Order: sequence, then structure tokens, then C-alpha cells
Amino acid sequence: MRIRAAGPADLDVIVELIRALAEYEREPDAVRLDRDVLAEHLFGPRPYAEVLLAEDGEGVQGFALFFHNFSTWEGRPGIYLEDLFVRPGARGRGYGRALLARLAALAVERGCARLEWSVLDWNEPAIGFYRALGARAMAEWTTYRLDGPALRRLADEGTPGDE
Repeated sequence: MRIRAAGPADLDVIVELIRALAEYEREPDAVRLDRDVLAEHLFGPRPYAEVLLAEDGEGVQGFALFFHNFSTWEGRPGIYLEDLFVRPGARGRGYGRALLARLAALAVERGCARLEWSVLDWNEPAIGFYRALGARAMAEWTTYRLDGPALRRLADEGTPGDE
């Protein structure tokens, strides 16, 4: 098993894994990504996210897509894990743990205060896995999201003083 940073040549397998994750999360039709836009955001002049790949002699078995966030209270960056996925046939062989261990190492190397992620509340296998690693649920926090028309509507209001 090897954990490595993804590069532009890995784009097709990243897209494949994103689609497989959407299938697992029961939302296959929710994937609307544009391959070229994703490539720009991952590998262009200003990357917005990074990807780690777990691979063996049979190919890529899983991925972790992450980006930096920032804690004002800590005054330091953190890493937010957007997606972690291991192919069903490769589960239970340590790929997920290895991806998270590499992310934890990156967080420490980069001076980050924490590594965070979200998990669907029905995903008991993942919840058990995360708890076994020592992760704790942030039960007092609720995630909010603005997207689609609501995001555009608020953006269209502008900021007082904008001209």
C-alpha cells in the first residue's frame, strides 16, 4: 500500500472515485462536477483542494480530498476532509486508516490545530471507524449551507457601500 499526492494524470480516477462515493451515499445524481473545472481547482495555478490517493499493485483503492480552513480561536490553520472513500472491495485492509494517518501527519507538518470532517448520521460503519481512531463528534454544532438560488439571491444583495 502506498499513499501519495494526486497529480493531473490522476484526474479520471478521482472523478471515478467521486462518483463511486456518491453512489455509496445514495446520491448518484447529485454529482454535477465539470471535469475541466475540477482539474483547474485541484491542479491549476491556485489550487483550492488537494487529493491523496491510496494505491496498491491493483491500482488506486481510495482517496481523500481536503483543503485548509482556519480557526480564529486557535489562530492557526486546520485541514478539512471533504471526502474519504475506499472502494468496497478494499475496505477493512487499512486504506482509510492510512489516508487519515497521512492527513494527520500533514496537519502536524503544516502547523494545523486540527483535522475535521463531517459524516452522514446513517453511516454507522464510518462513525465506528472514526470513533476507534479517537475522533469525537461535535454534537453541539449544526452545519448550514447556502447554495443554488439562495446563494445567488444573497450574493445579488451586495454589500452596503459596494459601487
